[in-house]
Amino acid sequence: MVPKNPWNNRTAAFAIAVAFLVGLVGSLALRSYSSKTTASTVTVTERARIHWRVPVAFSTNLPALGDNILYVSDKLNRATNGRVELEVFEPGMLIPAFSITEGVRDKKIEAGYTWLGYDQGRIPATPLISAVPFGMEPWEFTAWYFEDEGRLLTEELYRKHNVHPVLCGVIGPETAGWFRDRIESLEDFDGLKIRFAGLGGRVLQKLGASVTMIPGGEIFQALEKGAIDATEFSLPAVDEMLGFDRVAKFNYFPGWHQTFTAEHLVVNLQTWQGLADSDQELIEMACTAGIIRNLSRGEGIQGEVMKGFPAKDVTPVRFSDEILRQLEALTNEVLAEEAAKDQDFARIWESQKKFIKTYQNWKSHAYLPRDF
Repeated sequence: MVPKNPWNNRTAAFAIAVAFLVGLVGSLALRSYSSKTTASTVTVTERARIHWRVPVAFSTNLPALGDNILYVSDKLNRATNGRVELEVFEPGMLIPAFSITEGVRDKKIEAGYTWLGYDQGRIPATPLISAVPFGMEPWEFTAWYFEDEGRLLTEELYRKHNVHPVLCGVIGPETAGWFRDRIESLEDFDGLKIRFAGLGGRVLQKLGASVTMIPGGEIFQALEKGAIDATEFSLPAVDEMLGFDRVAKFNYFPGWHQTFTAEHLVVNLQTWQGLADSDQELIEMACTAGIIRNLSRGEGIQGEVMKGFPAKDVTPVRFSDEILRQLEALTNEVLAEEAAKDQDFARIWESQKKFIKTYQNWKSHAYLPRDF
């Protein structure tokens, strides 16, 4: 018979005591860690909540042109369970439609959704990143923007104005305008009172047109009362909602002055820099989704609208090739003049020309010819 060893019992007791102490310490540590983690999580959540007032340049009831920001805002809200909220305000409610980037710059508002071409008077290069006459097609523009220098140059352009721009929407070419009378030659623009935006307006001024720039919500009244003879604004579906077809019966094509229209979410630079990297990525991802959704909607609804033109006694008219060539020649003059006056304009225009030339190697081979 093996004699009992008193140390065996002592060892077992000691082991049990150690295990108990380890478990107790571990439990306390876990509770402490859990408490700290919960507190930390709450703090981070509170700090990361984003609630921006976002005034827009275009009414959100306007299809493709205005409603895209609602799509982007809704997606951000849903994806974050309400943590990221873009509170959208209609034009003029917080700030004048043409002054959104100035309000963002001065931090009167955190962000806005606008067409950067409205800044042309203060920042001459902005038409190149919003709408260029005889410029790139929508997907060509986004290729330059995301795969070439576009995004970098746009951010650099606005950094000096304390604004961070995020490309957030793109639509296809606008109509070339609504006219009371036919345009048979460029001479018909001489003395014409017309609402026209961007560099295209500079081109028409060369032809003797009296060009004015008024917000979309005021155009119909000006057209109806005869303050202007003609106007351009956006896509047929948008122009129809604004009632232009009730006054001017000749709708001209193609939209030579805006082959694409780009819209940006503009954010105060310090506000943007204060975001976590993950939130910056989240907002950019939502805007990128908005771009394809925006372009798809804009392209998808125009055919049905134009199908209804005959019932409204509206005549769609295509400018002759001769008139288009003349307008293109004048456009090149305007672009050269603007580039000579502004270094940023010259740099961005040179970047676009270089990309267009390279892209043509693909475009000329990959796509069917326009007419065959």
